[in-house]
Amino acid sequence: MKIREEEQSGVASEVPEDATGRRLTCEGERATVRYVGPVPPTTGSWLGVEWDNPERGKHDGSHEGVRYFTCRHPSGGSFVRAKKTSFGVDYLTAVKQHYEAGLDEATGNEVTIATKTVKMVGFESIVLQDAVSLDLSQNLLSSWETVAAITEQLEQLQILRLNHNRLSIISNPSSLTYAFSQLRVLSLNSCAVTWPQVLQCASMWPKIEELFLSDNEITELQRPVDVLQGLKVLDLSNNNLWDVINELDKLQALVQLSCKNNPLMELEDHETTRQLLIARISQLEKLDKSQVLQQERRGAELDYCKKFGRQWLHAGGHKDPDRNKPSAEFTAQHPRYLALIQKYGAPEEDELKEQKPFALKNQLLTVTFECPEDADRKPIQKKLPGSMIVQKVKGLLYRLLKLPGAEIHLTYTSSKMEGREIEINNDLKPLQFYSIEDGDRILVRWS
Repeated sequence: MKIREEEQSGVASEVPEDATGRRLTCEGERATVRYVGPVPPTTGSWLGVEWDNPERGKHDGSHEGVRYFTCRHPSGGSFVRAKKTSFGVDYLTAVKQHYEAGLDEATGNEVTIATKTVKMVGFESIVLQDAVSLDLSQNLLSSWETVAAITEQLEQLQILRLNHNRLSIISNPSSLTYAFSQLRVLSLNSCAVTWPQVLQCASMWPKIEELFLSDNEITELQRPVDVLQGLKVLDLSNNNLWDVINELDKLQALVQLSCKNNPLMELEDHETTRQLLIARISQLEKLDKSQVLQQERRGAELDYCKKFGRQWLHAGGHKDPDRNKPSAEFTAQHPRYLALIQKYGAPEEDELKEQKPFALKNQLLTVTFECPEDADRKPIQKKLPGSMIVQKVKGLLYRLLKLPGAEIHLTYTSSKMEGREIEINNDLKPLQFYSIEDGDRILVRWS
């Protein structure tokens, strides 16, 4: 159930005594109060607010050379009059508005928890689902303490959505563990949180299994220490991650990761980045909603060994286990590398040599994939770089053709060699190694 804005018409616009840090709405936009007081040369009191949407603002908290508050974004602030704002309603009022029931008789006029009257401020929407799932998204919640005051009443709560809120963190988050003791799924999309803040709060959620952090301010990942160890699903999409993710391999339960629409996904072509992520996170079973098949993992890990093999040698690595002592810097950058060469063996010297340049190196090839043994499958045309290695092509085909558990075999035909099928039999060679040209057909079979 949703509380419509018209249901909150007439909500008091008086400025609360503790207004600084509180959340409000103004003309349909949410903001956090950063300043209350005069702004000369005007008269009367103003509210200095930081908007959730910085495009709504006009400045950074300064006016005529005087700084009244600070914002994360240089144009994220404004001064508004209290009469244009709403600080929302408390939790009980929101429930009443939905159920239109005489809850006064059942619970009294206030919710009182631990001798403290709790003001659940700013509910534009509330969804209560049999005390197991609770949606408090797009409200005016301002702190984890406020959230805890609600959730501690729901002893069986397993799913909590707090999207589009701005929550301050207390100095000792673990003191609120009692309010989230059964929580399994938590959604904090568009909450302006950073990864250090997530790790700081994580002790509150001892049983968390699924964590959704899309559209936040996450730029790097530090190692989780003694937290999030039961996490199975993590969504980091639409953030500002630039580096390939090593530290997530420390989350031994993590099997599903989403990280699309991050800069790291654009550092190399999509297939290369996907393979790097698969190789670096050993237990991953699904990446960006696409299954990681056993053959794809093997190819990704082999390619990883080859890609960074020369760095490994220069850092002190050696095929002889007794002499294999890569530097601490290399090990920190590639924490799985030693485990991978133990698994597959060290790459051969000829595999470490850089590929000689080909005439078609930077050219996209238009190729058509056909399945000669499955007439029901239509041909698929794709543009691929000639430098794309065969293993990545197979990874693409596993997803396009949905062939879990199959072993793919490739050949190709060319108009220059009609009647001949040329076998593509080395997963670590690029397409251009086989002289595949624009317009050629790649035949796909599997067993």
